[in-house]
Amino acid sequence: MPPVPPMRGRVLIVAGSDSGGGAGIQADIKAVTALAGFAMTAVTALTAQDTLGVHAVHPVPPAFLRLQMECVLADLGADAIKTGMLGDAATVELVASVLAEHARGIPVVVDPVMVAKGGASLLSADAVAHVKRVLLPLAALLTPNLPEAEILAGMAIPDEAAMHHAAEALLTLGVPAVLLKGGHLPGEEVVDLLATTEGTLAFRAPRIASRHTHGTGCTLASAAAAGLAQGMGLRDAVARARAYVRAAIAAAPGYGAGHGPLNHAVTVDPARLAALLG
Repeated sequence: MPPVPPMRGRVLIVAGSDSGGGAGIQADIKAVTALAGFAMTAVTALTAQDTLGVHAVHPVPPAFLRLQMECVLADLGADAIKTGMLGDAATVELVASVLAEHARGIPVVVDPVMVAKGGASLLSADAVAHVKRVLLPLAALLTPNLPEAEILAGMAIPDEAAMHHAAEALLTLGVPAVLLKGGHLPGEEVVDLLATTEGTLAFRAPRIASRHTHGTGCTLASAAAAGLAQGMGLRDAVARARAYVRAAIAAAPGYGAGHGPLNHAVTVDPARLAALLG
């Protein structure tokens, strides 16, 4: 068998749990592990969800969320941090406070999770202002989809030209880099923009026709965080993350009656797996 790649890059993920396993903490752990990183978690909320939607949300008490983050950072440490579903303004404030106190100098990837794939709200309206005020100034990379970017930038994004304007607007919020995901625009080609103060790079790829796209945002952000944790430059970390997500969509197992999960194990060598199973 070929040698197992060394595990490197510690990623602390601060996000909600998805009982269906396709998004949230579960997708984050799978993505980081599939890219040979080490995933650690601070769970913000428990959700009861499947491929059809979110059926219930049970927030984690703030003091316990703080304890999760502080324990991990004090003992294991982190090379990158990824935030996902935060839920409400108090949680946003708490997470930002812990990051400011204990994670200075660690790159933070902020996935501003606002709405689940099935349409359920995952961030209260009053929390958006707190994200912009206290969390984004701590971020190294912001990864909104178009609906999230429209809320954060306060503008409609009907086409690629508007994506460029929105990316520039988002940079003014204090974040040094924005990966604006264009998958919500119609067309045979998907365009994502990586914008920094040095310019904007467009990633283009043919659209993969599939309903199995649950957790793509979580997966992409965590994959990018894994790259940063492993010392990759921003552009390379994003490029690898996009390639990984596309491969995971193409290899999706087809589970569920709604928006199904990706195949996060797409990087696993089938020959090695067969040998392990004897």
